[in-house]
Amino acid sequence: MVLIKPPFNVVITGGTKGVGKALASEFLAAGDSVALCARSAEAVDATVEELRSKGRVVGRACDVARAADVEAFTSFAQQELGRVDMWINNAGTNAYRFGALEDQPPEDLEAILTTNVLGAMLGCRAAMSVMAGQPSGGHIFLVDGAGADGGATPRFAAYGASKRALSQLGKSLNAELRGSPRRGRITVHTMSPGMVTTELLMAGADTRVARFFINVLAETPETVAANLVPRLRQVVEGSRGVLGSRPQYIRYLTKPKAYGQILMRLLAKQRKNKFVEEE
Repeated sequence: MVLIKPPFNVVITGGTKGVGKALASEFLAAGDSVALCARSAEAVDATVEELRSKGRVVGRACDVARAADVEAFTSFAQQELGRVDMWINNAGTNAYRFGALEDQPPEDLEAILTTNVLGAMLGCRAAMSVMAGQPSGGHIFLVDGAGADGGATPRFAAYGASKRALSQLGKSLNAELRGSPRRGRITVHTMSPGMVTTELLMAGADTRVARFFINVLAETPETVAANLVPRLRQVVEGSRGVLGSRPQYIRYLTKPKAYGQILMRLLAKQRKNKFVEEE
């Protein structure tokens, strides 16, 4: 049995902005090494340069919906890091547009599904191929979002459907991994950042109801990452490298927390206009 001990080597897709960039910064602050990717080579270079003072970080351009790109990035990450302890499938999109499905351009629907679902599948496939060759195995994290619990997501139906698909994907992969002697030390977990003030969320701040819930429930990427990264590291450090490690669901915005914040807003006007003007 080979235990995974810190510092960790972490791969983050969609790592140049929002939650991905904030996660990278927190992992580096904890002493870990990070390999990140995004579609824009310019954005990757700028992010690596910005974060370099915090620790060991490398990056490469990659469209997670393209198998050849993912394979090239995987080889790059493995070469740079040596061992991959965590692979976080963070890349995702809602095409930065909200509206009825019938009004969505087909190219937007294609981008949402290929990035959020196919991209996660290709990422998991790549991570498993690397981790299967490591005595310590490894940990893969899917990133869920609105719709993951099966609830309706009007005005962003395709995004919600894509996130619901990840729940089934994680369950299926863990079932496959448990039945494989070679890959049994790999576990697929789910991370839920909740509502985060990224471009994806703020693109929908065009109604009074949306602005209300953004103010009441959302947090900045930095706040969310500061909470999640220690918990993600704890999952990996606490694993014993044995077959059938228990999949974890790491949530930032729990239902009790959400209900509490809504109640305090209604009773005490807390968080009104915190991020956007509601009136």
